[in-house]
Amino acid sequence: MKKLLNTLYITTSERYLSLDGENVVVSENYNEIARFPLHNLERIMAFGAAGASPALMGKCASENRELIFFSRSGKFLARVEGELTGNVLLRREQYRTADNSEKSLSIAKNMIAAKLYNSRWTLERTLRDHAARVDTDVFEQKSLCLKKASESALTAADEGALRGIEGEGATVYFSVFDDMILQQKEDFAFTVRSRRPPLDKVNAMLSFAYSLCTSMCCSALESVGLDPYVGFLHSDRSGRRSLALDLLEEFRAPLCDRFVLTCINKKIISKNSFIEQEDGAVLLTDDGRREFLRSWQLRKDDEITHPFLKEKVQWGLVPYAQALLLARYLRGDLDEYPPFLWK
Repeated sequence: MKKLLNTLYITTSERYLSLDGENVVVSENYNEIARFPLHNLERIMAFGAAGASPALMGKCASENRELIFFSRSGKFLARVEGELTGNVLLRREQYRTADNSEKSLSIAKNMIAAKLYNSRWTLERTLRDHAARVDTDVFEQKSLCLKKASESALTAADEGALRGIEGEGATVYFSVFDDMILQQKEDFAFTVRSRRPPLDKVNAMLSFAYSLCTSMCCSALESVGLDPYVGFLHSDRSGRRSLALDLLEEFRAPLCDRFVLTCINKKIISKNSFIEQEDGAVLLTDDGRREFLRSWQLRKDDEITHPFLKEKVQWGLVPYAQALLLARYLRGDLDEYPPFLWK
């Protein structure tokens, strides 16, 4: 199994990145602030940073270390990539599968069924741990709806039907999301999912977590030789990492959503961690983003037993494990793609 190395997060917009020997140097106004050995880093993620030197970008590309740029709100902007590697036969099979509606649907159904399954067990975890603080009848009803939706996804006749089942399941799931917020209720109310821009604090954190996880999925797919831009559910669009978004579906509830709920319920993030812009967009402040990322890194280090591989694996490597399984399926080593089913 791949080793999970460190991630360097740059969260202040005035910071500039450069290379000195084998070290990443972080500067502000031409003054060095910190330096980090590059060999200890798997990726560098810069949020609103002033930029990076060509020498550092070239070094990251040559050593296949990720250098990714985001806006302050967490929107993906660009990433430094080295020479394309991996098995060309595997990618050709991926493209053939993507062009085959029946084969694409088979993979997409497993991914969406897993998304709904994992959403259901997020509710079940709340019932188990906080039954006295939620309406158990409502949660049991919603859980049953998600169970049926997950089963229906596996028998969807076509992509349109699958999307309809997914949309209905998401509506059911988010209808009780606010009830899973047990602390700081006055400051973290959730009514509906809003994106581009997020219009409240909860949506700001959800969007940020999804963006981080999408980058993890993209890296995992590339590391096993797959093209993250050619998916089986999300349609092709210039610049869209469709396969990474497909894979993300399996991790929305168990990794991203539960992490956001933990940040709120354990008071890791407070109302002071946000700013509201003139257009109504709500964003994390520099300090809020820094605390969010610190906790996210700790979460990635947590270990679980992978449900299919039956091995201990860090959360940060679960997307890599799923990318490996997808590659094995496309090569014909598995009869079907085994999605990540969390419980």
